[in-house]
Amino acid sequence: MNAEQLINQLLEEPDFAASVTAYRALPARDGRYVGFPQALDQRLVDALERRGIHQLYSHQAEAIQHALSGRNPVIVTPTASGKTLCYNVPVVSSIMANSANRALYLFPTKALAQDQLAELQVLVESLGIELRSHTYDGDTPADARRAIRQAGHIVITNPDMLHTAILPHHTRWVRLFENLRYVVIDELHTYRGVFGSHVANVIRRLRRICNFYGSNPQFICCSATIANPAQLASNLIEGDVELVDQNGAPSGPKHVVLFNPPVVDRQLGIRRSAVLTARGIARSFINNGIQSIIFGRTRTAVEILLTYLRADAPDHRRDSIRGYRGGYLPQERRAIERGLRDGTVRAVVSTNALELGIDIGGLDACVLTGYPGTIASAWQQIGRAGRTSASSVAVLVASSTPLDQYVITHPEYIFDSSPETGLINADNLHILLSQIKCAAFELPFRDGDNFGRTDSTASFLEYLTEAGLLHRVQDSWHWMSESFPAEEISLRSASTDNVVIVDYERPTQVIGEIDRLSAPTWVHDEAIYLHGGVQYQVERLDLEEKKAYVRRVDVDYYTDAELAVKVNVLEVMGSDGQARSHGEVSVTYLPTIFKKIKFDSHENVGWGKIHLPEDTMHTRAYWLWLPTEVSERLPLKEVEVGLAGLANVLANLAPLYLMCDPRDLRVWPEVKAPFTGAPTIFLYDSIPGGIGFSTRLYDMHETLLRGAGDLVARCECAQGCPSCVGPQFDGAATSAKLQALRLLDVLLTARPLAVAS
Repeated sequence: MNAEQLINQLLEEPDFAASVTAYRALPARDGRYVGFPQALDQRLVDALERRGIHQLYSHQAEAIQHALSGRNPVIVTPTASGKTLCYNVPVVSSIMANSANRALYLFPTKALAQDQLAELQVLVESLGIELRSHTYDGDTPADARRAIRQAGHIVITNPDMLHTAILPHHTRWVRLFENLRYVVIDELHTYRGVFGSHVANVIRRLRRICNFYGSNPQFICCSATIANPAQLASNLIEGDVELVDQNGAPSGPKHVVLFNPPVVDRQLGIRRSAVLTARGIARSFINNGIQSIIFGRTRTAVEILLTYLRADAPDHRRDSIRGYRGGYLPQERRAIERGLRDGTVRAVVSTNALELGIDIGGLDACVLTGYPGTIASAWQQIGRAGRTSASSVAVLVASSTPLDQYVITHPEYIFDSSPETGLINADNLHILLSQIKCAAFELPFRDGDNFGRTDSTASFLEYLTEAGLLHRVQDSWHWMSESFPAEEISLRSASTDNVVIVDYERPTQVIGEIDRLSAPTWVHDEAIYLHGGVQYQVERLDLEEKKAYVRRVDVDYYTDAELAVKVNVLEVMGSDGQARSHGEVSVTYLPTIFKKIKFDSHENVGWGKIHLPEDTMHTRAYWLWLPTEVSERLPLKEVEVGLAGLANVLANLAPLYLMCDPRDLRVWPEVKAPFTGAPTIFLYDSIPGGIGFSTRLYDMHETLLRGAGDLVARCECAQGCPSCVGPQFDGAATSAKLQALRLLDVLLTARPLAVAS
């Protein structure tokens, strides 16, 4: 039985069909083909034809022509549409024309870089020319690094290595930077938020060094489908781009099923576990010999699913079911990838590590355990099955979270248009200051030099001079500190003040790190810190030394800290005068107490006080409030419950629309905010200085609220539950669900609501 036959059989089963919220049979698509551009070297054309490539897909030909003509193409087509050729062909062609030419490939993960190296080497071997391509990452041996710096035509790396190991040591890479012709940026959609804002500055540093050595490279970018690929690429490289988004690749028919596990407690709105549901569906595929991939949201979920599926399989099939995630050794991951391609691995359970374009052959079925967070990621994972002309199946199993429940009950969000926009703010003051330090270490700044799109470079240089990091000599600023700035600056955080977590009983053992803003609630004294499934108790948090000392324990509870937050509006930058505003704010937060929550039952089994000073962050926020004449007519308890419930919904939905990490945004409700004098919900960037999320939320105010209303109204619970307004322990007394809906009605219609008698 093939995948299409099996899904049709399952859809006829009443229990299965009852939980299907949407089913789409996407038809096969014929390919559109174009001949090779005349400018290509005939040897390259012959090599491609020997590999069975006699024509190009239309989008490949368009992208290659843009690159050969000196433009910066941005290719946005689905998984398995042949984007690799879009950059390999012009890069190899340029090196064949001039052996001095160089190229730099940037991939977000090591695994993807290794996979692309293998693909490139196959093409080079078929050409029979001397063209050296190498990966340069943390696993590259020291002697190999020297050879790559001197002789590598194509250097394949990641943004972190470019940031810490290549740009600061550019004098060792003279041949690369003097002759850099192309820079390839793959998986463009991953460069958003804080990470993308940092990488945009790394590209600024790259351009600055290239200019110093006399080169001016072109950029070729590839991305999954997002709302603003051209804008994101242009902001990232700060240059003009050409969008290529008309896919010419063929594909087989695909069957996509959205599956919402059945409710097991209607009063509380609790559904059957997504992990257990995915287990049953995946088992059906595996037992019918259908090669499958199962995605889990976390490493823990992957290991649990792998354990279940191996236990369900007969003895002779267990070794053909494998796990794949960060933490596995590189050799093990490569072996699994080969097994998927040659068919010896029949099922793989993976985190999003296999979401990106690693070649894993033509799988027949895909099961997503929970919505992966963005439409781009969802379609990347769905696209892992069906890489050939044969039919394929993908099943998205929803969890009980509000985000999952919104997506699963709004199939048009998955299948039709996506509102997701990749946002970056390369001129965020905290990020810019960090990156100017790195740039100054690499090359002196001179009077009139500008870094970024602001006029504040000179102010930054003066500030760093006063701090003793720079020294001015006539018209230039030179790095004077003994510190190495790039090593201290993470591309994943706006703050350089990360707190390292040290095993108290093994003082030299650092087990992890956490950003400074999160440390007071995650690693305060007596907190239970979970790492790799192991429990550690925090013995001491030393914020001055930026260290948390922990020891391993075995307890049956975890801790959850509570924050007292105060939001002060500093400047209103936009307002409709009635229900919404956005602007600059200061956020003061003080951890107060922590609760001990028992595993499994989630009972509160104790609490303790947190003794830490308050902290303040300046950022940007979007806030919405109820008219005073409405809120004053409602009982205080109803306002409190409704406001908290609505804040919970918005906290879950806003990252969906912003295409950002949920941790990049914080939500704080106030029953009577000092600034508005009314019940108010603040949504603020959790990044000092802000990235631009608040402005975007202000612009999509009505869309966001209508989405929240749909989610709450469609939820099958009675009073409110974790799938909508959050857990309700006193739901019988006051319905958070009802109150949240009433508040939404006011916010959307701007009319006073009737107060229940």
